[in-house]
Amino acid sequence: MRRFASGRLRSLLIHSFQQKHILRPHHPSSSLSSSLPRFLSSSTPVLDFPPSSTSSMADPSASKLPAKLPVTLQNINPKILKCEYAVRGEIVTLAQRLQEELLANPGSHPFDEILYCNIGNPQSLGQHPITFFREVLALCDHPSILDKSETQGLFSADAIERAWQILDQIPGRATGAYSHSQGIKGLRDTIAAGIEARDGYPADPNDIFLTDGASPAVHMMMQLLISSEQDGILCPIPQYPLYSASIALHGGTLVPYFLDEASGWGLETSELKKQLEDARSKGINPRALVVINPGNPTGQVLAEENQRQIVEFCKQEGLVLLADEVYQENVYVPDKEFHSFKKVSRSMGYGEKDISLVSFQSVSKGYYGECGKRGGYMEVTGISPDVREQIYKVASVNLCSNISGQILASLVMSPPKVGDESYELYCAEKDGILSSLARRAKTLEDALNNLEGVTCNRAEGAMYLFPCINLPQKAIKAAEAANTAPDAFYCRRLLNATGIVVVPGSGFGQVPGTWHFRCTILPQEDKIPAIVTRLTDFHKSFMDEFCD
Repeated sequence: MRRFASGRLRSLLIHSFQQKHILRPHHPSSSLSSSLPRFLSSSTPVLDFPPSSTSSMADPSASKLPAKLPVTLQNINPKILKCEYAVRGEIVTLAQRLQEELLANPGSHPFDEILYCNIGNPQSLGQHPITFFREVLALCDHPSILDKSETQGLFSADAIERAWQILDQIPGRATGAYSHSQGIKGLRDTIAAGIEARDGYPADPNDIFLTDGASPAVHMMMQLLISSEQDGILCPIPQYPLYSASIALHGGTLVPYFLDEASGWGLETSELKKQLEDARSKGINPRALVVINPGNPTGQVLAEENQRQIVEFCKQEGLVLLADEVYQENVYVPDKEFHSFKKVSRSMGYGEKDISLVSFQSVSKGYYGECGKRGGYMEVTGISPDVREQIYKVASVNLCSNISGQILASLVMSPPKVGDESYELYCAEKDGILSSLARRAKTLEDALNNLEGVTCNRAEGAMYLFPCINLPQKAIKAAEAANTAPDAFYCRRLLNATGIVVVPGSGFGQVPGTWHFRCTILPQEDKIPAIVTRLTDFHKSFMDEFCD
């Protein structure tokens, strides 16, 4: 059970955070309590204290611990206390407990299963991996079967050929060995070629750093850019909490800029300029701008003209552009398409000497959804050779990323081509997954917009919807009485009544006085009608209970 900080400790934390770690956007409805992150809100849990006998979630073994342990919340790194990751937060912890109760005592709750709509983890919800990718991985990990006659009947010819090509690039043909700290050179060659084919502009394999998913690459760049709390990173609000968490962990200042919900979560450069100038007036030195495209949690896809404005802004203001492009395959509407920021900047005539750009990609999203394989990369451009050496040094501290993830990253950027034996099956699997995601997104979007007091922008891309809930004052007061944020109060009630797990918008940031939740579109298509029915029934009951 969450514990709440004492008045003194809370005051110190709030004062420290207000002064050092986040610049509150100037908004007419802004207040200290509403603009603070959820873990510092006066109405919500803030710290995990050691369990006591009064805690319903206390560890039974806690009473056996020594009276005083050498590590306490008072003497650990305070940056850890400021860090929070909402998509695996307390709502999910409750969901896992309910799931255990259902297994131990079927019928103990008014639902028969937990429906996880909280995290972009496709295969955990039934999405099948791409056959070609898995065949190549299997053959690379067990190369002794490549020469066996039975293999020809079990694996496609192009998967066998690709496995040989990859193994020839790995010293000793050993996927269990360390690689070069940037990743296997031959795989980086393949990825660079894939980027060039996508964008129509050259890519250098020496610009590629292979990582265990995109998250370590983000941490690496934050570590590079942040030297003190005076260093700021411009981040969208709402934002994926990886960014707020990594900025907090590395001791920088999050400089928030609001996306415009009324215009479909648009990114206005006037808002960027206002927040940049406000930060500088407070002695903060903004170093970089984070842009998530397609958006997480908001699901918008930026127009190319908007991207040009962003590139120009970064160039003029001397900011590193950190482009989170892990959902580049996930675009669901015919009037939008993905354009990489590298392609946009090069089309504007800007090269290595004009703008610093770091682009992130992952094997966890798209149509592949290989979250557990932990593969990804960043392409680092517009960075001087001496700074690149420092990035390499940081990468080498971790020795290398895992080899399976490296192989998958190369396959994602170089899938089967016309004429390959696997091509037709690959296309059928890819198109089937993406078209199903598009249908799910539209179904959930329509269902949410049919709920009283709920508005939801168009699901253009990524894997999420971020509806706005106009909660009744009676519900907001009930949330305050329960010491929780109103959207967290709604999400907890939803979970307890239906088994549906969503993430409160307060975990991502939102305009003060507005309330949201993030819902994934990932449950399999045959589960979507049940989600719609349960959500609709719950919402009607909730509004009936709390409307005056």
